[in-house]
Amino acid sequence: MTTNLLLIHGAWAGRWVWQKITPEFARLGYRVHAVDLPGNGVDNTPAGEVNIDTYLWYLSEQIANIEGPLVIVSHSGAGVLATALAEAMPERIQAVVYIAGMMLPSGIGFGDLTAELEADHPEVTGINPYLLWNEDHSVSRVPLIAARDIFFQDLDDKTAISAAQQLCAQPLRGLALMTCWTEENFGRVPRLYIEATQDKSVTLVAQREMQARVPGAQVVSLDTGHAPQVGKPAEVAAAIDQFLQTTGGGEASEPAPISVNQ
Repeated sequence: MTTNLLLIHGAWAGRWVWQKITPEFARLGYRVHAVDLPGNGVDNTPAGEVNIDTYLWYLSEQIANIEGPLVIVSHSGAGVLATALAEAMPERIQAVVYIAGMMLPSGIGFGDLTAELEADHPEVTGINPYLLWNEDHSVSRVPLIAARDIFFQDLDDKTAISAAQQLCAQPLRGLALMTCWTEENFGRVPRLYIEATQDKSVTLVAQREMQARVPGAQVVSLDTGHAPQVGKPAEVAAAIDQFLQTTGGGEASEPAPISVNQ
């Protein structure tokens, strides 16, 4: 049976971040479901209604309409949502993939993690110093040049600017995400972590701290910035496909070891 991939974007983004990698997944035989979270992309949910519960309700509705094996593929802050979904429905979700993602300990937010690291690694603040906030500090935007330099610095200028121009306003309550999980549920779902070694947003220091605090994921390292699925879509798709062969979620009949050409 064909494996379904539910692709979840991170903050300020939309399903457009998966445009380059979707054909790669299709070529490998996967069925792709890319979503716009409430309040992001083309979804016009009011900012005041956006929070983790809104996100999880929406994603649960999407999952209810998907038949067959399901893998969650998350980017950046959507890692928190992937973790929450795996905790809530471990028998439904075959595996979780984090792409430069927030694979956080139970009950810890990304801001908590970076606050611990900031004294020795000030770069972990990432995009935060550049954000533009509305008057009541409830919604933020990423300036074009900051997006190019922090999120997309490894891409050619045309691609980087195009991506930066598609970023949208992000409600604060959809940015500061945290969830709790257990070893009995989330802990038994196979995980892949694709780290981005040039990432200036979720920095490599932060990525590896999360890997250390939430052990058990297979790890693939790619020499990219914060959006590997945009910069190296074929490599990301291959890493996910090879991981799923080892967990029984792919299309090939024989498992294959993870080996990605960078």
